[in-house]
Amino acid sequence: MLVDADGGLMLFRVSGVPVLLAPSWWLGSLVVVVLYAPLVGRLLPGAGAVLSWSLAVAFALLLGVSVFAHELGHTLVALRMDIPVRRLRLFLLGGLSEVARSPKRPAQEGLVAVAGPLVSLALAGGCGLLLLTVPSGATWLLVAQCAVANLAVALFNLLPGLPLDGGRMLRAGVWALTGTRGSGTKAAVVGGWLVAAGLAVWALTGLASGSEDKWLRLGVCVVTGWFVLSGASAELSAEQRRSWPTGLDITQLMLPVLQLPAESPVSDALAASAGRGVVLVRADGVAAGLLDTVTAERIAAQTPHMPAEQAAEPVRADSVLLLSEPGEEIAERVRETAAWQFLVVDDEGKPVGVLRREDLRAALSRRRGR
Repeated sequence: MLVDADGGLMLFRVSGVPVLLAPSWWLGSLVVVVLYAPLVGRLLPGAGAVLSWSLAVAFALLLGVSVFAHELGHTLVALRMDIPVRRLRLFLLGGLSEVARSPKRPAQEGLVAVAGPLVSLALAGGCGLLLLTVPSGATWLLVAQCAVANLAVALFNLLPGLPLDGGRMLRAGVWALTGTRGSGTKAAVVGGWLVAAGLAVWALTGLASGSEDKWLRLGVCVVTGWFVLSGASAELSAEQRRSWPTGLDITQLMLPVLQLPAESPVSDALAASAGRGVVLVRADGVAAGLLDTVTAERIAAQTPHMPAEQAAEPVRADSVLLLSEPGEEIAERVRETAAWQFLVVDDEGKPVGVLRREDLRAALSRRRGR
C-alpha cells in the first residue's frame, strides 16, 4: 500500500483505477463505532461489551465496503463509456469517483449517476434476502443494519440535488430536455440548496420537539448540509469555467500554422515562429511535434544550427483539437491536458492552427468579466 500525494492510502487498483482511503475515513469509522456500540446493547439485550464493540467495528468495515461498492458502480459504468476515472476515494462522508472529464451526452451522465444507487439498492435487497436464512442474534442484527445502511445510502443519494447522484440525474434530464448542460447544472444546484434546507428543517424540528437524538441529528445535518452546499457551489463554479462565451470563435484565438522540415536549423524555425505556430514534419511526412519556443530559444543561444526537432513538443492525441468541436469541449480539454499549446485540425485531419493555453485563458477571462 502506498500513500498518495494528498495523504490518501492507496489500497489497490480496479481496472487500473487507484482506490484511496482518505485520512478522514478513519475518523468517520470511529464515529460509527462509537455510536453503534451502545445501540447493540439496546437491540440485542444481554450482549456484552466485547460483542457490542466487535459488532460495531464489523459494521463500520461493512459500511466502508458498501460505499466502495456504490462508487465502484459509478467507476465501472464510466469506464464502460470510455470516460476515464482518475481515482476512487473513500472519505469521511462516503466516497467519490473522480472522472477525468465530464460526460459528453445526457445519457452518459444519467447512466453513470444511477449506477451507484442501483448497487446500493441491490446490496440492501441482498442483505434483506439473507435475513431469511440467518438465525436471530448478533449475525442477524449485523446483516439487518447493513441492509438499512445501504437502503439509506441509496435513498439519500437519489435526492435531486448536486453533488448527490440524484442531482446528476436531474442535470441529465434537464440537459436532455433543453439541450444545454448549463441549464441542467443550475437546476440541480437549486436542488442541492433545497436538500440542504430540508436537512436544516429536520435538525431544527428535532431540537424543537426535544427528540432523544436531537444532538446527533443536528451534528449529522450540519456536516451533511455543509457537504451538499459546498459540493453544489463547486459544481456551479466548474460549470461556469466550462461554459463557452457567446460570440467567441476558436478561429479568433488560434495562431496560423506553418509547417517546416524537422531538420531545419532551430534558429530559422524560431525566427519563423513569430506570430505563428510551427509544426515540425519529418522527411517521412510524420509530424515530429510543435515547436516549443522556450526550448528553441535556449538551444538557439548555444547551437543555432541544431535540428529544430530537438525543440519539438510531441503532438499527442489529447493535444489535438478538432475545429468543429463545441467550444465547451475545447475549453475542458485544454483545462485538463498538460500541454501549453494545441494543434487544431479540420474534419479531414489537416492542421489549420495552433491554440495556446494562455491565449484561451485570457480570452475566456475577458469575456466572463464583462
